[in-house]
Amino acid sequence: MISLQPAANREEWDDYVLENGGHPLQLWGWGETKAQHGWRAERLLAYDMDKSVVGGAQILIRKLPWPFKALVYVPRGPVVTSENTTDFLEALASYVKSQYRGVVLTIEPDWAELPALPQGWRKGDNTILIPETLILDLNKSEDELLAPMAKKTRQYIRKSGNAEGLEIRQIKSKEGIAQCLQIYQETARRAGFALHGDDYYYDVFTNLGEESPVFAAYVDNEPVAFLWLAISATTAFELYGGMNDRGQELRANYALKWHAITKMKEWGIARYDMNGLVSDGVSTFKRGFADHEDKLVGTYDKPLSPLYVIYAKVLPFGKKIMRAIKRG
Repeated sequence: MISLQPAANREEWDDYVLENGGHPLQLWGWGETKAQHGWRAERLLAYDMDKSVVGGAQILIRKLPWPFKALVYVPRGPVVTSENTTDFLEALASYVKSQYRGVVLTIEPDWAELPALPQGWRKGDNTILIPETLILDLNKSEDELLAPMAKKTRQYIRKSGNAEGLEIRQIKSKEGIAQCLQIYQETARRAGFALHGDDYYYDVFTNLGEESPVFAAYVDNEPVAFLWLAISATTAFELYGGMNDRGQELRANYALKWHAITKMKEWGIARYDMNGLVSDGVSTFKRGFADHEDKLVGTYDKPLSPLYVIYAKVLPFGKKIMRAIKRG
């Protein structure tokens, strides 16, 4: 028997996530940021009959248009051992249905293999986080990480890293974040993708704190490229990045990404997740850093309402909902 109880203490929650190999999107600060931008965040710990913690999930609740009420979502979670997965998910679904009465409970776990799921769960069609990704094993040596890279990637890492006047620093201030956001806006205009408002990124920086390092490449004391991560004890996860025209000329993104990879290795983090591969130039750049790709298990849904079929299958409406969710 498993019982779920809300976790009200940030330190207690983050200690559980960090000590049990949890993903950075399960950290309190990520939920706090989402709660400031259209979601509600709650953290639930599961206790067995001996009062030992056997699982946990940071859940995000998003109001949906009537009559769907709400989506209940677990980004890159739950944090639970395989032997407790079935019992935990049964308890979580029961809790969510009784407390939030949403249309669906959706999980997108940080799992490469799917454990046994309770009856009633199904593969979901409305994906928020892309499961196709590239994850580097940072337990390997630098030479072992460099060897499988594309030849041009290795060349550009060396060339950009040796560019005269190029310096890579960690951003420690909101003023530095403001400079990075100027680059990000330029990148978004060039590539044609939408951004959150600036307040969102400042909130990520503030709420995650040391769990969200930002690195930038500088020339003449001005940033030309940046790379923003979220980290837990085991995983570094790329959040955002971009470069301006000068950064493109210098191919500063190559030296910058290699710096971030080696820095995470130095910090004792075991996995470096590049956060999604699709058919675009950014993904082509990412693929140059390895000779493999990874695929997580993807999106799984537990329907909580008869309206789930409509939510999942009426695609024009569903896509409109999902676009709004992703912007949040």
